[in-house]
Amino acid sequence: MPETILILTILIPMAGSAVLPFAGLLSRRLRNILAFCFVFSSFLLSLVMLTRILSGEQIVFFKQFPLGLNFSFTADALAVFMAIVSSLISSIIVFYSFGYISHYEHQTEYYSMVTLFLGSMMGLVFSSNLILIYVFWEMTAICSWRLIGFFREKNYVLRADKAFLMTVSGALLMLAGFLLVYQQTGSFDLSVIKGNPIGNLAIFFILAGILSKSAVLPFQAWLPDAGVAPSPVTALLHAAVLVKIGVYVFARLFVFTFNIDQIWHTIVPIIAAASAIVSAGCALVETDIKRIIAYSTISQIGFIFLGLSTNSNIGIVGGLLYILMHGLSKAGLFLCAGIVEQNTKIKDITRLGGLIKAMPITAISFLLCAFSVMGIPPFGGFFSKYMVFASAVESGHLVINFVFLIGAFMTVLYLVRLFNLVFMGEPHTTLVKEGSRTMVTAVLILGILSLASGIFVYYPFKVAQFSVLNVAGLIK
Repeated sequence: MPETILILTILIPMAGSAVLPFAGLLSRRLRNILAFCFVFSSFLLSLVMLTRILSGEQIVFFKQFPLGLNFSFTADALAVFMAIVSSLISSIIVFYSFGYISHYEHQTEYYSMVTLFLGSMMGLVFSSNLILIYVFWEMTAICSWRLIGFFREKNYVLRADKAFLMTVSGALLMLAGFLLVYQQTGSFDLSVIKGNPIGNLAIFFILAGILSKSAVLPFQAWLPDAGVAPSPVTALLHAAVLVKIGVYVFARLFVFTFNIDQIWHTIVPIIAAASAIVSAGCALVETDIKRIIAYSTISQIGFIFLGLSTNSNIGIVGGLLYILMHGLSKAGLFLCAGIVEQNTKIKDITRLGGLIKAMPITAISFLLCAFSVMGIPPFGGFFSKYMVFASAVESGHLVINFVFLIGAFMTVLYLVRLFNLVFMGEPHTTLVKEGSRTMVTAVLILGILSLASGIFVYYPFKVAQFSVLNVAGLIK
């Protein structure tokens, strides 16, 4: 029974993506409802698995094949935590899409790709085999390629190609690293590899793949360009699935599986600090609303890498909390930007203003999400950011911590600038209205969750803490 739940969590959205084109032939409404149900089912099933894991149950699905390959999935606390975060945010994004995407062509392809995207993410987080991780990793690249180029314009397709080439090239380096790991350990299975020392060349290749998918410096160029995609797609890329894959695999392999040289616990924070400060600077001078939020993502991902790479309990727990808090708030920011862009037909924030009068719910939701990203108490982002900073001090990274403090201050500056230019002041546009009911409801939910996750931070904190202890083998 538990193994069936695990497989269904992956299989329902993946198989559902193939069902949606046929459902679309019957009814658009049926197709949309099924898309939501397929994605939301992964969230519900992940919650069921969480209750079992918290009670001490182990959930493993394993099939052995020749040549040392196996078909293995494991639902431990870390995987389930990530599955819950991704599927929850993806469900809200699909609900938002009912209003947003209804104006465009190729809707069936959109819902199929989004559903397959989430299914691929579920497959990846539960994979306990390096080859399976690579397969699902590449599946997400294909989905993101199709979704970034959704509008079919030549410039948009070129940017989709850019994202695909950069992430797939990094994935090939990662695959080379996996092969080196196999050469050193004789296995692709994470349970066999766990605790084995891994050579620096393999670590370098795998890290390059992770950083390219996470759009961390120097692989950041593709992510702001991906803003040409529909806003719910950019929310998926930044908040729920794509760039979060990188930090998840980093946590899974570098924190809980590999035995790596201590030097990497210094190199990764330095890279993360450079990425955070440079991208924050880009956000301060950018005028395209979605590119500003994209640069913000690159900056905030640096904070997550800092927490996970400090090799301290508070840092790892803080990094996991950061994934949740950033996912909720960043999805809200992108979806609010989608409402603004769709209703004003304007991306340049210097040509906007006064929209709080026409879009009060969108403005309030944006502000709630922005406060969380800034790290303002009692919003969820404050607690995760505090824990990351505390771990950096505890680990002796004082200079790097100072750089991140500057980055945190710059986060406040560019988000306040963005809010003021878009929502405050005198209106520069007329005949602007609030978004559709589903769109406004979705952003308001994300804004409320950004606040509630801080007020009730005890519960996600305990789950994140349990995830760390469970995967580290300290509790069973």
